[in-house]
Amino acid sequence: QKNDTLPSNKKLSYKRLIIPTALATAGSFLLNSELNRNLQEKSQTFFGANFQSGADDVFPLIPIVQIYTGRYLGLQPKNNVLHQSIDIATANTLTMAIITATKHLVKEERPDQSDNLSFPSGHTAIAFTNAALLFREYKESSCWYASSGFLFATATGIFRVANNRHYSSDVLTGAGIGLASGILVSYY
Repeated sequence: QKNDTLPSNKKLSYKRLIIPTALATAGSFLLNSELNRNLQEKSQTFFGANFQSGADDVFPLIPIVQIYTGRYLGLQPKNNVLHQSIDIATANTLTMAIITATKHLVKEERPDQSDNLSFPSGHTAIAFTNAALLFREYKESSCWYASSGFLFATATGIFRVANNRHYSSDVLTGAGIGLASGILVSYY
């Protein structure tokens, strides 16, 4: 007879949401601050005012590829392909719903002044959502492989700032939202 209750390792502890909450809170406090503007200026000085890269459009998707290919590298995933696909679709939909609603409520102008949908960073949020799903999927099999998605997620945030599309506040809040979405969907 199958037990209908969740096993104890599937329980979500509030402790798992401390980092996402801290990231989103830090980003919210930075919004419209002098420090936020100074960080953007320093970024433009460091990377150059003409820095352009499309890597930040690709990086958020790499953890998804890793989720599907890990098994072919000899790693043992937590779930089958169907469950992985459902988690990816659900988490990314949740993330985009929160990001889109927040962007339209806040209406923060981008550093490059192209529109008023800067806060929070959707690219960074999706990258951290997928990194969280990758981590949950492979953490028992290979902590290094499972954690590698966070390198791409962090790089996404850095490139969004370097490309002058987002402020630090945007990427911090996006990272927090994305990480929270990935964690919550992993434990549903």
